[in-house]
This record gives sequence, structure tokens and C-alpha cells, in this order.
Amino acid sequence: MVIGHGALAITFGGLVLMAGCDWGHWEDIGMRSEAQADSRPANRLAGEKSPYLLQHRHNPVDWYPWGKEAFAKARREDKPIFLSVGYSTCHWCHVMERESFENEEIAAILNKHFVSIKVDREERPDVDKVYMTYVQATTGQGGWPMSVWLTPDLKPFFGGTYYPPEDRWGRPGFKNVLLRVSQAWEQERERLVASADQVIRQLGEATAMAPQNAGIFDGSLLDRTYEALKASYDPKYGGFGGAPKFPRSAVPNFMLRYYARGVRSGADGEARANAQNALDMTLFTLRKMADGGMHDHIGGGFHRYSTDERWHVPHFEKMLYDQGQLVCTYLDAWQITHDEFFADVAREILDYVRRDMNGPEGGFYSAEDADSTLPENPREHAEGAFYVWTSREIAEVLGRKANAVFNFYYGVDDSGNVEIDPLGELRGKNILIVSHSIDETAARFGMTPDSVRGTVAEVRTKLFEARKNRPRPHLDDKVITAWNGLMISAFARAYQVLQNERYLVIATGAAQFIREHLYREKDGVLLRRYRAGEAAIEGYVDDYAFLIQGLLDLYEAGFNVKFLTWALALQEKQDELFWDDSAGGYFSTSGKDETILLRMKESYDGAEPSPNSVSLLNLSRLAAMTDADGLRNKAERTLSAFGNDLKDAPHAMPQMIAGSDFYQDKPVQIVIAGKPCAKDTVAMLKEVHSRFIPNKVVILADGGEGQRALAEHLDFVKSVSMLNGKATAYVCEDYVCKTPVTDVTTLGEIIWQGK
Repeated sequence: MVIGHGALAITFGGLVLMAGCDWGHWEDIGMRSEAQADSRPANRLAGEKSPYLLQHRHNPVDWYPWGKEAFAKARREDKPIFLSVGYSTCHWCHVMERESFENEEIAAILNKHFVSIKVDREERPDVDKVYMTYVQATTGQGGWPMSVWLTPDLKPFFGGTYYPPEDRWGRPGFKNVLLRVSQAWEQERERLVASADQVIRQLGEATAMAPQNAGIFDGSLLDRTYEALKASYDPKYGGFGGAPKFPRSAVPNFMLRYYARGVRSGADGEARANAQNALDMTLFTLRKMADGGMHDHIGGGFHRYSTDERWHVPHFEKMLYDQGQLVCTYLDAWQITHDEFFADVAREILDYVRRDMNGPEGGFYSAEDADSTLPENPREHAEGAFYVWTSREIAEVLGRKANAVFNFYYGVDDSGNVEIDPLGELRGKNILIVSHSIDETAARFGMTPDSVRGTVAEVRTKLFEARKNRPRPHLDDKVITAWNGLMISAFARAYQVLQNERYLVIATGAAQFIREHLYREKDGVLLRRYRAGEAAIEGYVDDYAFLIQGLLDLYEAGFNVKFLTWALALQEKQDELFWDDSAGGYFSTSGKDETILLRMKESYDGAEPSPNSVSLLNLSRLAAMTDADGLRNKAERTLSAFGNDLKDAPHAMPQMIAGSDFYQDKPVQIVIAGKPCAKDTVAMLKEVHSRFIPNKVVILADGGEGQRALAEHLDFVKSVSMLNGKATAYVCEDYVCKTPVTDVTTLGEIIWQGK
């Protein structure tokens, strides 16, 4: 078996099985109702907390959770393992469950010939990453649901993603695959075991990282990243790359920092033009995303991705990690432009999360499903049912003129506005997308732009109230530490930029929830998941990295020094559990679980940023706040550990390159000496946060406990004080400060001219 790109053909009993499939061809026959599910006997998954596993608790499949009981059964009975990995808001996971896992005949085959294990990829990313790496390496693609067959010692020998229940369009059905795999296990076991051993060896070699002597990079790395992203830019609809289009926040994060670097360096000529182009491409993309159907114009928040190039037809699930990252990106855009459009988008996302994804104890829930019950037929489910509208439904809620204005603005059509609908689920339906500008709408109806805005806002409120009567999508109410860290950053940064006290309260409440429920004080270990009163699963590196980032943003929002102290303690524990002392960088797992066959390091900045990218920036920020050489050294070694990857494919790691910009720069240390919450202190901080200065840290010298705690790390903070009883700003580089100022306007000039 050769590890490489492209589909891997494996022959079992004369039938060629192609791993992987084109999901778009399969018919969605809907999800079972809860009433139907509960009428069946429960399997072993009934005792789990994961919403995904619980969705399968009434399948006739004899499911096991990942663990010793299942492994022992496979060894004892000498059976291969069938591993199914997905998550509770995954549309195609629902399809495969309904088609195959609810099918008595298929369940009987699974129960007779295999030990079947179900894994929630959000709870167990360590399991998911190992076998997704295998599937991607052997098929050239990946996705969920993921289906992998393992030897009893957990080594993979065949895998793919979604399978239809029966053979279709020349492709093997799941039932046939199961029978052929079982036959091959009986007849060709030695070959399969040898192949699995070879695969694991090759994957181990491919994912191992030897120490690199790449050195520290100059500005050319940023330029090459910009050029690579520019080449993938869609000038017509925005975005980087073709359909499907994802809100990969690491890309705009890099592009905005590339722009800021060009401005603060005083670049001219081509360099200045490139910086401006990076900004223009990013702002255009953010506008098109927000105008598109991927943005929920009625309830706020963003869906997972757009299936088309226009950002029109989304995959309708909503993930917490998208919301947290997009808030920060739109806030960055506002800091650069001061255009309220970007601030309003951020506010809408925050309102959605606060309303629908913030639990009563303070933690943030994980996701909302793409599928929901059809309002007109409670016995059937469909993707997007909660979000789409017929023109008649809109007309029933609105008056005649408001209806016409709204329909023109959002492109509503009597026959529906969805052009690409391979499954026919959206026939006659409308996905709201801004089709005409405010000015175009005003001209069409003889209105002022302000009156159009008012009408559209009023209609959206009415439709929001009407939509409340529809069955809501399933809510995955587990709390994931890593994703909560991203959302804490979002609310903390929103408080910094938008000065809404409620945001600080929500961010603080989430941090306190994690401290109380997902943190073991006795040994300083984070836990991954909380649900229904139970915290479980020791955290992975992303749980530490994303939470540390959130705590640093929270410190810079409210200046509670306890959050900075906790961030330092978590960084120390992250180093202890995940640091690779030989090659640098952080492993994804601690290495304590022997069932995880590969200990990998993540570098790709995808739907979530790489924890190594986030850690690079965390280490650099903490070093700037504490002047700790150990932190600075780890930042350098983290950057150097991925040096070859950065040079070969920098566009795959834009968040790390943004972090390298901070590391290589001389970060601005802005120290405000003032009384917390005093008007002059608040005015100083408002000025600082109104500007996009990515390579900065902000510290408050409060004259009390906070300042004393900071002085334990930064000796010069001891001497920082207010002048003439007024809040005073000290703008420093390498702990050498300019003349302190008490005037807000002067502060703005210093920080803008200085960087």
C-alpha cells in the first residue's frame, strides 16, 4: 500500500472498492424522529454524554464507545473493528445513520462480523486526526462521517467517508463493502495485517518532524504568502479559492496584518500597492460573505460554508469556532476602516451566540445542526428548513410595500432564488442574500436610504419573531474548552473595541465556568468537554492554546490580573504536556494514551487555526508582558520547527506567519497608569483599541494588586504611575518608553506614528 494522493483501490474478492465518494450524488431520505428512536432498545451508547453518540443509542448496531471493552472484544473474537467518526450536527452523518445504521440487515452484518465503535470527533480529535490522516493519505480526500476498518490492534487497513447503503452509479454500497471486507479478513488476513503495519510505519515517518535549522524569516516570507493568496483570490465574489468557500479566518487575519505592516513600515511603490491590495481584497471578501446566504440575516451568525462561489447556498450548520473567529476578523476590519458595517456584523454574531449558544452556567455550546423538522411536515427533516423562506411565507408576515422592498433588497423570488439544488430540497425556497444595495433599493421605491434601512430592519425583526414558531435545529450543548477559548477572545475583544459592558461580563462568565468545571486545580490540567454535569477527557493542545489566547484577550479587556496569572500557569502546563524538546513545537496529544498510534503536530490553519500558530503568538505576547527569555525561546523554536513547511507552502499556515510577524517585530508595550474604570483611564484605553495595532500588548498599572503582580515579572512597571493625578500612557518598545502622556489625542498620534 502506497501512501500518497489520489484514490486507493483495494480489491476484496474481485470487487474493487474505491475509498471516498462524491457526497453530492446521494439522496437524503431524512432523519428519524426522536419518537421513533426511543421506541427501540438502547445500545451501549446510552450511557455516554456526547450528543452524537446519543443520537445512535437506539440503532440496531451493537455500538461500543472508543475504549478498552471494545478493543478487548475485537482481540478476543479476532474480529476487525469498524470505526465510524462524526459529530452531532453533521448532515451526512444523519443520512448514513438513517440509510445504514438504522437498517436491520446492515446492522446484522456489522454485529456478526465486526466490533463497531462510534466516536464523536469533537470530543476525541486525537482519534479523528489519526484515522483522518490515513483516509486522506490513501484516498486524497476526507470528511464526515468517516468510515475506517481497523485490525484488533487499531491499525487501519481500509477507509473512506460516506457510503450509500446499496451499490449506486458504479460505486459500492455499504452492505457490499462490509461483506467484502469481512471476506477479505477471513481469507487474506495476513496481507491486510501486514498492509496495516506498513501504513502506520509510513504515516509515522510522514508525520514525524526532525529538528530543523530554518532560522528566523525575513519579510520575503510574508510577501510570498501574500502572492500565493492573491493568486487564489476571486475578484468577482470575493474569497480565496473556488467553491465550496469556507470562512477560513486565518487568511483575512494574515492579510490585514500584511496591510498593517506595510503601513507602519512606511512602504511605498509596489510594497505600498500590495499592502493596499491585501486590504481591499479582504474587505471585499468580508462584505460579500456578510451579504451572502452563508450569513443568517434574520438571526445572526454564520453557517459553516458556502456550496457555491457567490456565498449564496450554505451548508447550514453553525459552529461555535466559526463565530468566535469571525467576530475578531470583523472587529479588525472596523479598527482599520471605522466603517460601522463591520462592527454591526460583529454585533449580530455576538447577539446570536449570547442568545442561542450561551448556557445558563456561562459556557458556550458547540454547534447547531444543519437539519431541522419541516414546518409543513413534522415527520420529515431537511437541511436548512429552519432558515429558508417561500415568498408566500414572507408575504404573510409583512405588509405589501414592506414586502416588496424586502424582497427586492434580499432577492426573494416567487419561484425561489436557489439556482443550484441537486437534491431538490430547496425548490421554491429563498435563501436571503443582499441582491441590491441600499441606494439601489431606495431609487427603485422612491425612498431615502435611511427609510430603506429602517424598513429592512423592521421586516427582519418580524421574520425573526415568525421564525420562532418553527422547530429549531438540534443544539449540540456540550461545552468544548478550545472553542470556548475562541469565543472568550471574541467577547473580550468586542468589549475592547465596542465598549459594551455586557460583552466583558459574558467573556468573564465563560472563563469562570471553565475554571470551575473544566480545570483541575490539584494538577493544573484542563479537561476537554463538559455536558450534563460531567466534565471528562483530558485536554489537548488546542484546549490550552485557544484558552490561553482567550485569557490574554480577557486580561487586556478588563485587566483582572488573575486571568494573566492563569494564562501563565496554563502555558507552563502546556509546555509540560505537549512540548517537543528535541524538534520544537507542540504535539497535539500528551502521548499518555497508548491507543493513539501517532503523535502528530498540527501546522495547517484550516477551519480552526493550528494550535502551534496560536501558541507562537501566545508565547510572544506573554514574553512581551513578562520579559521571560524562556517564553521567547520557545516562540523562536516553534517558528523554526515548521520552517521548511513555511518556506514550501506558506499559504497553508497564514496564522503562523501572522504570529511570526509579531515575533520578529518589536511589539509595542502600552502601559496605562490609571484607576480602573475611571473616565480618563477608559478614554485612554478606548483610543488604544480604536486602532488596528496587531503587534501590541496592553497593561494596566492600577497602583494596586494588579500592578504589584505585574511588577514581579516586569521590574520597570514598579516605577510607572499617574502624572498630576491623571491617567497616563507609557508607550514602550523593549521596555524603553517614550515620554509619558496624559492627553488622549497625543497618545493616538504616538501609537499611530510609532507603528
